Amino acid sequence: MPAELSNDFARFDLDPHAVREWEDGARMSDDSGAYECWYFDAHLADGAKVVVVFMALAPQLWVNLELADGTRSGTAVTFPAAAWSAARGRTDVRLGPHRFAGKDLREYRIQATAGRVSVDFTLTANVPAWRPETGHVLFGEKRDLEFNWLAAVPRGTVRGHYVIDGARHETTGTGYHDHHWGNVSLKRVVNDWYRARGQAGPYAVVASVITSTEKHGRTELPLLMLAFQGRIIGGGTAKMTFERRYVFTDSKTGKPVANILRYTFVDGETRYVVMFERERDLTRTWLAKELPWPRRAASRLTGFDGAYLRFAGVLTVEHYESGRLIDKYTGDAGWDLTYLGHAPQGF
Repeated sequence: MPAELSNDFARFDLDPHAVREWEDGARMSDDSGAYECWYFDAHLADGAKVVVVFMALAPQLWVNLELADGTRSGTAVTFPAAAWSAARGRTDVRLGPHRFAGKDLREYRIQATAGRVSVDFTLTANVPAWRPETGHVLFGEKRDLEFNWLAAVPRGTVRGHYVIDGARHETTGTGYHDHHWGNVSLKRVVNDWYRARGQAGPYAVVASVITSTEKHGRTELPLLMLAFQGRIIGGGTAKMTFERRYVFTDSKTGKPVANILRYTFVDGETRYVVMFERERDLTRTWLAKELPWPRRAASRLTGFDGAYLRFAGVLTVEHYESGRLIDKYTGDAGWDLTYLGHAPQGF
């Protein structure tokens, strides 16, 4: 049965017109197959890029840093379950001494250390929190299997510092935060998932495309949020088409990668074309590599070859009215691909 994006707001006790603070608090209990993740990334004024991920239930902390000169440091640290706590009703996630905390979906503080790198950043939202419809993608005949996604800060201002090899760097920049969770192992229901974000002139964009596994119809669900001067002007899946262009096989992971992700949003005579064009790779890694040894060994036995890739490139936004180009902006963008399934035949 094909996967679907739910618009049943009553079922999930959600306001169809606004995201509430409790939605970025803990959503899952320690059930088998469940997972939950708080994600932050930033593009900094000194040219550095940072990613921090707090993962629940099988607790892990990821801290990745790329400096302007291309130097990279990426470390994943596994913690005992007792080191983890996450509040309900608000964002306050703790993993030992590390913390991801927010207030009113407006301001967040991210403090984390892993390997050679520590970070301490404040993220202040410039665009309101957004979810496509309910943010709940449903699978299975009973529609009881869930993958859920909330872009808590689609675009924000970052200030703070990072430390690498003992050297402290004070900086500012732009950032993004999302939160995703589910009641079933992601690899059981999702084959691959692109997440993209960027700024082009007055436009801020968050985009995604989720492809379900063969068992769940190999359904492709493109999602798009488009904001103009901090106000959301379009989003969801309606009135939109999506295409991947210039797909090639990544030489390291063997996964198909699109050089261009292209979204077209049409509302009457108004049309927006949003395009992410890949320029370089930031990360290409096997997901099992970041697992604790017993789970890594089990993954090998089951043939799991999931991969994670991050890209940097150019975002282009074009605005048309009645077929006439009104404006066109470009800017820097970043996106990632989580590929959990096997590549289809031909790749």
